[in-house]
Amino acid sequence: MLGLVGRVAASTVSGAFRGLSPSAPLPQVQLLLRAAPAALHPARDYAVQTSPSPKAGAATGRIVAVIGAVVDVQFDEGLPPILNALEVQGRETRLVLEVAQHLGESTVRTIAMDGTEGLVRGQKVLDSGAPIKIPVGPETLGRIMNVIGEPIDERGPIKTKQFAAIHAEAPEFMEMSVEQEILVTGIKVVDLLAPYAKGGKIGLFGGAGVGKTVLIMELINNVAKAHGGYSVFAGVGERTREGNDLYHEMIESGVINLKDATSKVALVYGQMNEPPGARARVALTGLTVAEYFRDQEGQDVLLFIDNIFRFTQAGSEVSALLGRIPSAVGYQPTLATDMGTMQERITTTKKGSITSVQAIYVPADDLTDPAPATTFAHLDATTVLSRAIAELGIYPAVDPLDSTSRIMDPNIVGNEHYDVARGVQKILQDYKSLQDIIAILGMDELSEEDKLTVSRARKIQRFLSQPFQVAEVFTGHMGKLVPLKETIKGFQQILAGEYDHLPEQAFYMVGPIEEAVAKADKLAEEHS
Repeated sequence: MLGLVGRVAASTVSGAFRGLSPSAPLPQVQLLLRAAPAALHPARDYAVQTSPSPKAGAATGRIVAVIGAVVDVQFDEGLPPILNALEVQGRETRLVLEVAQHLGESTVRTIAMDGTEGLVRGQKVLDSGAPIKIPVGPETLGRIMNVIGEPIDERGPIKTKQFAAIHAEAPEFMEMSVEQEILVTGIKVVDLLAPYAKGGKIGLFGGAGVGKTVLIMELINNVAKAHGGYSVFAGVGERTREGNDLYHEMIESGVINLKDATSKVALVYGQMNEPPGARARVALTGLTVAEYFRDQEGQDVLLFIDNIFRFTQAGSEVSALLGRIPSAVGYQPTLATDMGTMQERITTTKKGSITSVQAIYVPADDLTDPAPATTFAHLDATTVLSRAIAELGIYPAVDPLDSTSRIMDPNIVGNEHYDVARGVQKILQDYKSLQDIIAILGMDELSEEDKLTVSRARKIQRFLSQPFQVAEVFTGHMGKLVPLKETIKGFQQILAGEYDHLPEQAFYMVGPIEEAVAKADKLAEEHS
């Protein structure tokens, strides 16, 4: 039996063929065959409209069953297609249902985007005639919205006339840009050892309290200052308290400005307490906001997703509610498809780019679990935050030996950058190997060459720290954004032994190498 999409395609093609004569030339037939399915995937439309309310004369149905977050709706005529948004009538708050399955000729099974408390059989439901549409544009900056685009920051409606559907096709190959380019973040350890690619996807690994939030805020701040770009933060299935803390820290650090329109970030939240439908779609809502800035304003956008595992987890819950047979470890059978559909939309086009930083929770630290394993296939770089480094007081606590990047290649970053980065990693690895000997026998038992290695490695380790602009209010240190050339030059000179005479504390919490030299002079003055 053909589904609705199949029936539409079949009728489109058959209608097209009826207009052809038996002697129609073959190219004409081929042209029609190519053109027929195009209507099924229309290009995204940012047409101005006053609100995403249902169209006049849209089909009306009634609720026939409510099973937790799953609602079955019966339509006498005009069955809505898969992924259409339906709105429940006669409620104080807006409840949106998304069509997930067709059950026979007249009933659809939907997933609720909010709690289903108070729903009754027979309640009216209106087909909106389109997928979930959310507000997009500069007016979303500095605001928090939920999965269906409603503001939840108690600051009134989002005053925009542009709306976009959260489901869209990934950019076509023709639209994509194939150039590999570094996104300079101004953070030394990231730019030198595990650089981010423009339009790439970065996995951010780290436990609680090692500085994930501060690193995210600094990236948002630096991208805004260095590239004039905007950021979008999608909170997917994480703690509401953390979302609230992040919002207030952004206000304190100036990333969000409540007084004027200079905010650099839009926030989209679907936290732990939300039903699985909302958590499974909120990442797409955030992505849609980011796509507007890329496609319409030609921006280099940063998209933060915290946490990408919760996106998969919510998809698994929805899949079970819909009665699908689970796959490995109880995950949904469509795990790779769900992940791929979202990740393929995060890319660089000829207009702009979306660079995504995704926090990744690894269940039971098992990297072979299907959820993280599927995510790894899409990543271009990994930034690993280490508790051992945080305990040394070195922030950002990025592990220089565990963090990786696909673009750490001399053909992309250049020979000088590549050689310096590998030199830094080698000396840090040598130091790590010597630590057991130092712990047992002490520094005095090392050869002169090893002593020099340890001395330089400790300087490099401290020089990888950096004061953050967003942390100025907490540390009292003025934040630094370091250009890539300065970063490479500084580490090159340390490796060459030009600063062997300086004390290692001079390299701690400074920006470029000149500041370390100035700090050493200041320390010498204080001691004399």
